Amino acid sequence: MTLLEGPVFGPDGGLYLVDVMAPAGGPKVMKLDVSSGSVETVYTDDASAFTSAQFSPYDGRLYLTDFVGGTVQSVTDAGKDHRTFFQGTPDGVAMNPDDIAFDRDGNLYVTDAAGSQDPYWKPTGRLVRIDRDTAEGNVLARDLPAPNGIAFTAAYDGLWVSHNTGNQIDYLSLSADGRKVQTAHPAVHVSAGVGQVDSLAVDAAGNTYVGLHNRAAVLVYRPDGELTATIAAPGKDGVSSATNIAIRPGTTEGYMTVSGKDGGFIYGFTALADGVRQSNGG
Repeated sequence: MTLLEGPVFGPDGGLYLVDVMAPAGGPKVMKLDVSSGSVETVYTDDASAFTSAQFSPYDGRLYLTDFVGGTVQSVTDAGKDHRTFFQGTPDGVAMNPDDIAFDRDGNLYVTDAAGSQDPYWKPTGRLVRIDRDTAEGNVLARDLPAPNGIAFTAAYDGLWVSHNTGNQIDYLSLSADGRKVQTAHPAVHVSAGVGQVDSLAVDAAGNTYVGLHNRAAVLVYRPDGELTATIAAPGKDGVSSATNIAIRPGTTEGYMTVSGKDGGFIYGFTALADGVRQSNGG
């Protein structure tokens, strides 16, 4: 099957994305020209299962989370100079890294989606900060119900984290150095039916867009938690999930990754506010 994820606009204006289910040698990382519809393979290998992509504000490289291998890898925007940035076991436990949010200095905040698979009802997920310079992983929160999406607020004064098996979005404030969680609380309880919350993004006005697995729609919440919009994919293409979105920075030009039995698709939409770093990848 196809499961598209991690849409992010690169420095050349192309929309980069990953296919979680791409086979060995298949297009693990792709780039879409949204004007022409042409797609090219940027990177492939024989073993990874990438679930997100994000360009670092520090070194400009494309960072990729390998859910199965438990690593964070990076390549150039041309898919060259492959490096394994992080490969570790914070607090002695291997990770299932899912999504990434960079702070302004280029440190990584990664959701460890442990618990999204059997036994999926046990809250064993974590939030991990990975230092930009040392690549050391520090656990910020644990015993979470399969955390998936993550994004800083528009002002970088808090984090939104979505929980795949909890169908909720938490709000977390961090210490000044970003190494500890100061406060945390459930902010939004998502009524998703058979769906489960997936990745999320934040626009310039602070609206939070949360994708859904097993339901081809993206829900949009205001900063006060009010559901303000639902962006639904057309039903004609046999799609069942709309997992993530990207909004081109400085515009309301939005795109969402949609997948199902008939393959993977990119749908365009008009966002409620301009795109910023927090609405571009992860």
